[in-house]
Amino acid sequence: MQAQVVALRDVTPTVREFELRPDAGGLAAAPYEPGAHLQVQVMTAQGRLQTRSYSLVGEGDGQCWRIAVKRLDDGRGGSLAMWRLAVGDRLQVSAPQNHFPLDLSAPGYLLVAGGIGITPLVLMAQRLGAHARRSGVPVKMLYGARHAGEFGYLDHLREALGDGVAAHEGSAPIDFAAAIAALPPGGQLYTCGPVPMLEAVKRAWHAAGRPLADLRFETFGSSGRLATQSFEVRIPRHDLAITVPADCTLLEALDAAGVQTLWDCKRGECGLCAMDVLAVDGEIDHRDVFLSDHEKQSTTRICACVSRAVGTLTLDSAYRADS
Repeated sequence: MQAQVVALRDVTPTVREFELRPDAGGLAAAPYEPGAHLQVQVMTAQGRLQTRSYSLVGEGDGQCWRIAVKRLDDGRGGSLAMWRLAVGDRLQVSAPQNHFPLDLSAPGYLLVAGGIGITPLVLMAQRLGAHARRSGVPVKMLYGARHAGEFGYLDHLREALGDGVAAHEGSAPIDFAAAIAALPPGGQLYTCGPVPMLEAVKRAWHAAGRPLADLRFETFGSSGRLATQSFEVRIPRHDLAITVPADCTLLEALDAAGVQTLWDCKRGECGLCAMDVLAVDGEIDHRDVFLSDHEKQSTTRICACVSRAVGTLTLDSAYRADS
């Protein structure tokens, strides 16, 4: 459906909030639960139509949806296209979708956010704060940002959780192990943020012997260990060599070259787009949360929707000639 931008607000110097009112025949904005997101279509400066997922921020008012977008000057162009929008502009959006739902039956909760990963956790904090006041269930939150000016929505979080929110500024490691140890048995951890932070949380959770099912996470798939740059891909089965530009995903480059691939989430979560790696001349930057640590270390597979490389990759595809 189409939606109109009715308000803009800079939450931090690099994060802008967009208030969107759907044009669905005058209908009110559909309600949503914590963890929900919108899919938004934007046209980049290079003329590419991108579909991006943005978490819905905070409680809705029944008329508009709110999302927040971090400006990434070295990204694929989607955030810059969003930042070029003005009040009155229209764009295509989906109805709310949710792959990161909140379970209110746990005996305790730990929320962990890094940077723009705070967006899906705002409404979780608000709902859990109200739930804690009714039931006495403990709720804690760890919120990391590079500097004080990047703590978006911190006032909302403190209003919801009070001194249960701990803000961590800078690059010093957060003591995830201590926070997990304080979580009651059967407690759940919800986290969203850059891949290195998610990996650190997963390691601490595993080291604590906690059930994997009680760790819930969402990734935005745009971060990695290595700087985003172009890289080369060879696909012997198609007798093909292509360059993946810095502003394009491997999945998009393969599609543009006529190599059919399977995909679904485009966030590095479902694993449907995983491809076999035949050789690596350089290094793979795994940005997904689907492959195990062992699979990533073995460099035999890559999730084409978000992961990248430095150097040259040789890949196999699912294509097989008819016999």
